[in-house]
Amino acid sequence: MEPRSGCPINAAVEVLGDRWSLLVLRDVIFGDRRYFRALLTGSIEGIASNILADRLVRLVEAGILTRGTAVRGQRARYSLTEAGIQTLPIIYALGNWGLDWRPGGDELRSRQRLMRDEGPAFIEELMDELRVRHLGAPPKPHDGPGPFERLDAACAASDGTAPP
Repeated sequence: MEPRSGCPINAAVEVLGDRWSLLVLRDVIFGDRRYFRALLTGSIEGIASNILADRLVRLVEAGILTRGTAVRGQRARYSLTEAGIQTLPIIYALGNWGLDWRPGGDELRSRQRLMRDEGPAFIEELMDELRVRHLGAPPKPHDGPGPFERLDAACAASDGTAPP
């Protein structure tokens, strides 16, 4: 996929700038949805199957995701590449802007608030954990709950399902 110009902003926007690509990546990253059906049924925005199929092809072609080989009767599993993992700071920055400037419910905003409160070191922890999940990297030791466990706890606390 050759960009229309040599401008790095244009090159990034051509891959990530449509309505759905970053939302698909959000669901792969935070929802650990790695199969077509899980991405389709888990989309809170209601992505259509043809749009999802197109975005997955585009993200694979751009080197953001890989698609595992699936033999007959099995589902293909999508994984982030290092380039895909490096979209997390972009998604984080967009989420911060949305938190400041757009309305929304507490449950859906709790993850972003936690990431903002924890800061850049937390984003690095998340990226390290994504490398474990998607690239097979060895886990890095940490004290206490991991970053995804902390995100899950923040979401549960905001919807009232967290333990006291």
